[in-house]
Amino acid sequence: MAETKTDQLIGIFDSGIGGLSVLREIQKMLPFQPLYYIADQAHVPYGKRKLSEIREFAFKITDFLADKGAKLIVVACNTASAAALKELRAAYPQLIFVGMEPAVKPATEKTHNGVVGVLATPATFQGKLYNTLVEKFARDVSILTHTCPGLVEAIESGDLHSPNTQRILKQALIPMIENSADTIVLGCTHFPFIIPLIREIAGPRVSVIDPAPAIAKRVGYLLNQAGLTNGYKPAKYDVFATTGNTAHFRHALHTLLAIDAAPLKLVWGEDLKLYNCQAEEKE
Repeated sequence: MAETKTDQLIGIFDSGIGGLSVLREIQKMLPFQPLYYIADQAHVPYGKRKLSEIREFAFKITDFLADKGAKLIVVACNTASAAALKELRAAYPQLIFVGMEPAVKPATEKTHNGVVGVLATPATFQGKLYNTLVEKFARDVSILTHTCPGLVEAIESGDLHSPNTQRILKQALIPMIENSADTIVLGCTHFPFIIPLIREIAGPRVSVIDPAPAIAKRVGYLLNQAGLTNGYKPAKYDVFATTGNTAHFRHALHTLLAIDAAPLKLVWGEDLKLYNCQAEEKE
């Protein structure tokens, strides 16, 4: 893939494969837009880390994507959005950021009985963004939460329907259902890949809210407002990169999105900067 800078490039990053659920929706809505996706699998999961540490990763990845020419960056990770989105917008006023937030507002509009379940990482629940959303939109709604320990790691390893994944989800969902939750919010971008299993456990009467389609719409709107929409010719390239194992990431791309691509290998330097350790080959 040719390393060509373009003002129409969308940068997307997550701690791992979760953000691919957002990329999938962006590709549907903006098929001609060139994308550069970074999975920081050297540090996955972000949810167990300190907010200050996650913030530093987000800043360095943003530097890398901006250097590639990205004018809009999707922080396709609820944890990283909670830790760094406000600070990123302040530090990079020349860039457009789209972040993730638990879909508390849509859930409060969707619920019939006023009981909503939220699945997210500990860092997401600790962030000011989540608490602000609850205070603003959910004062008259009962919010049940669960951090689903081990679920991100299970999805990263490809266990989308294994007994272990089922066990983790049952521990999270069954108490919510028993307490009358009729709406489940997916507060982590990894979780849309197990929606079939969530529906199987929660039952047909429970609504599951995936924020990814709304994020894609927001990206399209902001690109159009900025005059950056690439709607007239095929994208020059989509780049997939990981700080982890490239073979594992390539398998995930094929399994989850039916994309056959050779991911680039990125490495973290001692200066905590991100470096590409292989050339971006011309197609």
